[in-house]
Amino acid sequence: MTFNSFIPPQRTLMGPGPSDVSPRVLNALSRPTVGHLDPTFIGMMDEVKQLLQYVFQTKNTFTIALSAPGSAGMEACFVNLVEAKDKVIVCRNGVFGQRMLENVTRIGATPVVVDCPWGEAVDVAKVEQALIEHPDAKFLAFVHAETSTGALSDAKSLCALAKAHQCLTIVDAVTSLGGVELRVDDWQIDAIYSGSQKCLSCVPGLSPISFSEQAISVINHRETPIQSWFLDQSLVVNYWSGEGKRAYHHTAPVNSLYALHESLVMLHEEGIENSWQRHKQMHEQLAAGLAELGLEFIVPANERLPQLNTVKIPEGVDDAAVRNYLLAHYNLEIGAGLGDLAGKAWRIGLMGYAARNENVALCLAALKDALTRFAK
Repeated sequence: MTFNSFIPPQRTLMGPGPSDVSPRVLNALSRPTVGHLDPTFIGMMDEVKQLLQYVFQTKNTFTIALSAPGSAGMEACFVNLVEAKDKVIVCRNGVFGQRMLENVTRIGATPVVVDCPWGEAVDVAKVEQALIEHPDAKFLAFVHAETSTGALSDAKSLCALAKAHQCLTIVDAVTSLGGVELRVDDWQIDAIYSGSQKCLSCVPGLSPISFSEQAISVINHRETPIQSWFLDQSLVVNYWSGEGKRAYHHTAPVNSLYALHESLVMLHEEGIENSWQRHKQMHEQLAAGLAELGLEFIVPANERLPQLNTVKIPEGVDDAAVRNYLLAHYNLEIGAGLGDLAGKAWRIGLMGYAARNENVALCLAALKDALTRFAK
């Protein structure tokens, strides 16, 4: 058998992630590899921390990029903070709220589930009621931007409620970081995680995380050992912090961190609030075009995530046939529905480098063609 080099096609990625990666970031990825304890690399790591603090809008000392995807960032937050004796209020309005719940149950902690309909934001009033009914709850966990539905929850109000009830917050910002307003310090978020492949437009495989001083105190005063060695942040901190020499914990993905550094530099050059505005503008253009095609959104306008647009598949239209046609004829990827929305919706991403005029135009033209062919 003969094997050749793998050369992937040039796609336009407008699904739920990964998103398009800019040439600048791809170029950074190809730079010479150095050792993960090389002084020049450690200097770059320090810049990554500073840039992530800017994007998260935080001064948290413990703000790093975990050497694993966003799902590991989620698990890192739960296994470091939550112990079996704890009660955790978990908001579930889609697939990723369910994954938070699974983390709580695997730890052996007691979950209190606040269920909200798929395609809607987390109901703040329901959360308040749960906090009143469970004054012994230690954590409130919710997804800021539910990738499975395109719903954006009111993180600021939810965090304020948690603080009023002496709860720490664990927030999923995998799809929100860089794309919509997110202010970790102002909103008093305690633990937050994201992914490199969404609105940061970096390659997949890294998870930016940030812990408040209160969260770090909880970690430092645990009664039981952290279940995961690799995700134990009390060990990882010695690799990401300190003057000069760092303690070896694992071999970091050196070139991927080059790429993340470049993507964060680009975001800093643009300005975080300008990035939020760009995503909003591109969403409005896309929404207007989708309306002309007769496509309806799943999520109400006031709860809609601009960078992840979930639309109903018209009656009689074959979900897979349309997506396959877009891929084969336009090199364009959009996403299928997940969970309750499987076969009922498409998820159209406008994340990071993908949130551009030309991508919106391509997507609308390609969908118009596909719907003409496959509508009954």
